[in-house]
Amino acid sequence: MNYYLAAMEPFLFWGGLGIYIISLAMYGTRSGDWKAIIRFWEPLLKLNPTEFRTNRIGLSGMILAVVIRVYLNFLA
Repeated sequence: MNYYLAAMEPFLFWGGLGIYIISLAMYGTRSGDWKAIIRFWEPLLKLNPTEFRTNRIGLSGMILAVVIRVYLNFLA
């Protein structure tokens, strides 16, 4: 089972990162406010439901990959 988790972890991380970047690109093309993406520490993004859902799917994939990495390195 650990072999499958180790094989799945990079795909989850890089896939999640790609999906997250796609959600930011969707916002940028819709709103034209590319500065809001660069200044991520200020709450300027007004995501519509599709962009928000895509953003959260990408973040969830990356977080799941980190949890798998911690499990494989410390608990397995």
